[in-house]
Amino acid sequence: MRRDTFLRGLAALAAAGTLPLSARAAANLKMMIPANPGGGWDTTGRAIGKSLQEAGAGSVSYDNKGGAAGAIGLAQFAASTKGDPNALMAMGAVMVGGIITGKPPVSLSQVTPLARLTSEYNVFVLPAGSPLKTMKDVVDQLKKDPGSVKWGGGSRGSTEHIAAAMLAREVGVDPAKINYVAFRGGGEAIAAILGGNVTVGGSGYSEFSEYITTGKMKAIAVTSETRIKGIDVPTMKEQGYNVVIGNWRGLYGAAGITPAQRKELTDLIVKATKTKSWAEALEKNNWTPALMTGADFEKFVDDEFASLRAVMHKSGMI
Repeated sequence: MRRDTFLRGLAALAAAGTLPLSARAAANLKMMIPANPGGGWDTTGRAIGKSLQEAGAGSVSYDNKGGAAGAIGLAQFAASTKGDPNALMAMGAVMVGGIITGKPPVSLSQVTPLARLTSEYNVFVLPAGSPLKTMKDVVDQLKKDPGSVKWGGGSRGSTEHIAAAMLAREVGVDPAKINYVAFRGGGEAIAAILGGNVTVGGSGYSEFSEYITTGKMKAIAVTSETRIKGIDVPTMKEQGYNVVIGNWRGLYGAAGITPAQRKELTDLIVKATKTKSWAEALEKNNWTPALMTGADFEKFVDDEFASLRAVMHKSGMI
């Protein structure tokens, strides 16, 4: 085959997106982040994007589309990327919970599971100027007047929302009476907490760590089974409240990609998790590495739907 014919063939394959990633060094990966800037998905998506570049993926562009626990971004991603081997979407436990509670017309079955990346627990915080000082103070107020305690966090069905409902159930308060304020992104939630516009804020520790360290927020509880290493915050459980729930985040690809394209993307993600920049992101954000791919990840997501649905039913959310 003549060289010019071969090169034209390669160019055509690249344009069609059918070349393996290893042969598309300059491929422009497109990352859907189904949340507004400043939150956990945004941080995770941009951190893994940087690591994908370090792993040889070429450039990575980002599209933030917040709302409905990620369902708005999911719907756009599912509709606009069919068969695109360069498309990625950040997602996680919050999206699973949101799909259960919101019942949107789009679901994760319409896109392609690739990998779980991290796990993390939620932390509850008070604004620095709050008259409340401990989780017991919050619970006492909740028992007196549930509506007076304004919980601020991610979308309805997020892990912090579920944790608040679990706590209400634990202390004899009707979970339906919780005054939960859902925000479209971590930046909005942070602004509301710093401004004293909510009573209690909840999210992954990484989203609040900067403000906890500088004293602008007071951490009062984490939802882990035992204390998190390096974080001097008591668990809900050690304070007498049986509330243990974790968060996790991962990546999906477009619908309709071939098994070979799925494997290429997955291999690239695995390679990215071994880079220096990813190790730095894990340490900076107190994320626990939780890599899982292939059929194992697909089954994990199915199990998470069943598990979260059971927890939400028990806590009175559904």
